[in-house]
Amino acid sequence: MYRLDQDETPLFDALMEYVNRQTIPFHVPGHKKGVGIDPEFKAFIGENPFKIDVTVFKLVDSLHHPTGPIKKAQELAADAYGSDASFFSIHGTSGAIQAMILSVVTDGDKIIIPRNVHKSITAGIILSGAIPVYMQPELDKQVGIAHGVSPKTVEETLKQHPDAKAVLIINPTYYGVATDIKTIAEIVHSYDIPLIVDEAHGPHLGFNDKLPISAMEAGADICSQSTHKIIGAMTQGSLLQVREGRIDVPKVQQVLNILQTTSPSYILMASLDCARRQIALHGEELLDKTIALANYARKEINEIPGFYCFGEEVLGKEGCFAFDPTKITINCRELGITGFDLDMILSNKYHIQMELSDLYNVLAVGSFGDTIETINALLEALREISSDYYGKGHKKSDFIDIPDIPEQIQIPREAFTSAKTSILLNKSIGMISGEFLMAYPPGIPILCPGERITKEIVQYVQRLKDTGLYVQGTEDPKVEYIKVVKEEDAVYINVE
Repeated sequence: MYRLDQDETPLFDALMEYVNRQTIPFHVPGHKKGVGIDPEFKAFIGENPFKIDVTVFKLVDSLHHPTGPIKKAQELAADAYGSDASFFSIHGTSGAIQAMILSVVTDGDKIIIPRNVHKSITAGIILSGAIPVYMQPELDKQVGIAHGVSPKTVEETLKQHPDAKAVLIINPTYYGVATDIKTIAEIVHSYDIPLIVDEAHGPHLGFNDKLPISAMEAGADICSQSTHKIIGAMTQGSLLQVREGRIDVPKVQQVLNILQTTSPSYILMASLDCARRQIALHGEELLDKTIALANYARKEINEIPGFYCFGEEVLGKEGCFAFDPTKITINCRELGITGFDLDMILSNKYHIQMELSDLYNVLAVGSFGDTIETINALLEALREISSDYYGKGHKKSDFIDIPDIPEQIQIPREAFTSAKTSILLNKSIGMISGEFLMAYPPGIPILCPGERITKEIVQYVQRLKDTGLYVQGTEDPKVEYIKVVKEEDAVYINVE
């Protein structure tokens, strides 16, 4: 199955050699293998992590110019994931996404993206100076979330913008729904441009047949994966996978060198090395267990009055081609409470912390770390909450239709870097936003820098606030004021 010996961990081995040599450190970091660290912190963490918290030298290699164990570790990752090249990102998937975008587009280039993208994608577009062309994802009003974009939407958008330089899609969504990425890859490649994939929530795809197809398997040209989200790398550790041809691999390395620190964490990189070994050698059986527990939870949740946890029944809708069963989306609309309410009850009363909440739902992320005991604790808490709220006459939350994508007046970078002034949001109608506005449901940015503020957007934000949901993106934490571009500084564009 693999070309290389996936049982190897070259970077972790090099760090162990450094430790076993009992090397005397006269290099940074200044804690010198933990000797100089705060005692209370060390007592909690233990001594071993500090022993491999080192800096760049020959034995442990350099992330920016790998020639030794990091180079070999990245080659093993590429082999495991079926890519031509793999890069470690200790800047998280946000950094990997920005590197993907900067590797394929530049000033004035069009890049086609879904509207429900992570803010790191918009950050990459701001850095690149590219022009985003948005695709509307498919909305599911039953559960109040966005799914993927359909192949039909991708094809129609490319026909309207045949001069686009790249297409970016999400595979799968935060909620575990994947679109028909293989068909989308064929459509995109018929225009001889690269398909970029935000696979933050899919680092485990490709290691079990019960899961959706991975981006690399489907023919994507470059994808970023949050190796810390589902499998065993530490937080901030991610992988960037590349297929040669439409992507300049050396350029990807150079872009990463610009974005990433010259003092990378060897602890994070060692965790990437070992997480790759674990998923490559034991992924199928570990994921079998994870999927079985998640499916058990889903079945039990659907028997609790007031709750609904969707599964493969969503397939067949537009933008819903495959489903990742490790994602457990718990809809509480029938209880008459919001997802945020449920999130706070679980956290404050039961000390159960969910991944996210929106108007209707909370999301539990299944992983190798789940046990029958932790799943049962969640189920018992949900049963008690159902008993407290179901049928008690609470008003149900209604779906709030999101406004249409507003007119783009400036490219995001121009608006973000331009001279701006702060104004009351309800007085900003007709002006050009210099900031973001993001809210749930269903996790789609409602306003990006450079877009015209509409009456519908202002009213939508107020309705979300009235519902008690969190709206963010502006410098003003209360989102009462928004920074707008001074009209005399506006540089207008044409994205037709």
